[in-house]
Amino acid sequence: MSPSILLATLLSVAPPSISQGVCAPPPPVPTDPDAYRELWAAGTSWDAFIAEAESRRELWLENWAASEGIDAAMVERARAAGGTWYILAVAIDACSDSVSTIPFLARLAAQVEGLDLRIVDSDAGAWIMEEHQTPDGRAATPTVVLLGPEFEKHGCFIERPTPLQTRIIENPDELSQREIYDFKMGWYEEDRGASTVAEFVEILEAAAAGSTRCG
Repeated sequence: MSPSILLATLLSVAPPSISQGVCAPPPPVPTDPDAYRELWAAGTSWDAFIAEAESRRELWLENWAASEGIDAAMVERARAAGGTWYILAVAIDACSDSVSTIPFLARLAAQVEGLDLRIVDSDAGAWIMEEHQTPDGRAATPTVVLLGPEFEKHGCFIERPTPLQTRIIENPDELSQREIYDFKMGWYEEDRGASTVAEFVEILEAAAAGSTRCG
């Protein structure tokens, strides 16, 4: 099925009901700033992460190069927000959504003074993933939280940009996982991080204005 036909199908069929699987109760979730501060201190810089990435390595490098083209207007909006902010991302190199979003957030952080990114894996960041689940009830990578100067939480970005997340969650049952995957990766390739960066800048602007936005 071509990406255009698949997209039309995704948008035209009524969404199925979403059932929750049986799973173990989530672990206790620390919510105080000290928990974020401690995890941040143990995190990996972007340069170290991409240097060590093995799975999907070629795509990590391709998307990092592509991130040089992020919208300059979005960079300026992020700079205008001002302040000191920490981006704490739970991500793994094997994750197709991580490789399609994190390089663009890393580029944004590299271009905005006062914005710093660190990455932890899904073992260390499991409690963050449990606290910020997807709309269909999953703990997923990447899960990205925006922290203030005292490591208090001010926002979050969960797994995928909202337009893509909505389309995938509302997919009809008859579409195979392979078709969904092909559609998703085609969407990311065409979008080139634009939706990820725009959504995160909106989260940052909301934080600067004193509100918390997660999605």
